[in-house]
Amino acid sequence: MTAPPPRPARSAVPAARPATAPATTPTADPGPAHPLPTLDLLLLAVSIGGISLSGPLISATAAPALAIALWRNVMSVGVLGPYALLRHRAELRGIGRRALLLAVAAGALLAVHFALWMPSLRMTSVASATALVTTTPLWTILLMRLMGVRAPRLVWLGTVVAFAGVLVLTGVDLSLSPRALLGDALALAAGLAAAGYMLLGAEVRKTVSTTAYTLVCYATTAAVLLGICLVAGTPLAGWPAGVWWQIVLLMVAAQLLGHSLSNRVVRNLGPSITSTAILLETPGAALIAALWLGQWPPAAAYPAVVLILLGLVLVARGGRR
Repeated sequence: MTAPPPRPARSAVPAARPATAPATTPTADPGPAHPLPTLDLLLLAVSIGGISLSGPLISATAAPALAIALWRNVMSVGVLGPYALLRHRAELRGIGRRALLLAVAAGALLAVHFALWMPSLRMTSVASATALVTTTPLWTILLMRLMGVRAPRLVWLGTVVAFAGVLVLTGVDLSLSPRALLGDALALAAGLAAAGYMLLGAEVRKTVSTTAYTLVCYATTAAVLLGICLVAGTPLAGWPAGVWWQIVLLMVAAQLLGHSLSNRVVRNLGPSITSTAILLETPGAALIAALWLGQWPPAAAYPAVVLILLGLVLVARGGRR
């Protein structure tokens, strides 16, 4: 969510009136509320569908989590790079220093997000990791408050309701196992990193196109993840062809359709609505797991989806104010 625009200043010179009419200050007409763009909402739905596929795919891919994160970003740069250099070369050359630094910072935070969350899936339960990483909207609102942007109470209420739905759907693993607790901490920190990535991306997208921003961001993410993999000694190859095709599918669904479309819509919808909508990743992943792996969600999934949707409606209404 971005700060609301300032109220238009009242004119110092009143409109022409008959000489006998009393001089009064005209009342500013707030005008009708602007509806949310339909195209952006549709693209956001596609983005959520792509992101929802990431959890099941990561779990099913027999490769180190950090290597998967690296290659999905490297492949994304390979796909976007030629198009961006062909159609947005002038824009890439003319990106201002501030926008470039913010895009690089966003890419670094996205790398931190991947580096924390994907290993957490192997250390704690998938349910716990998903529930904790989707604290992104809560972190987003807290960070925006630190920057001086006051979120309406309706946004706070909607975020809490939506996150309650995620907790109802997945539950949080309260195991006292040190490994599980470390995984929970990694997932929670990944949610914070994602919030910073979302806010920085929203700022860059005010002046930079989706393609140019995404290329800089993903290239930075790939470079940071490569450094992390080298330091950690993570193997980067040596898997069968099926694993590589799974990584390609993950790149197309979660990266190009998921994160890239989120970067596209965050300019108009704002970071609060966009990050809160990503909460739907949890029921989306549960549906994919049911259809693909035969893991049908528990009965609590259905009221949880209702809670998440209700929270999204509240955040959307509060964000428009």
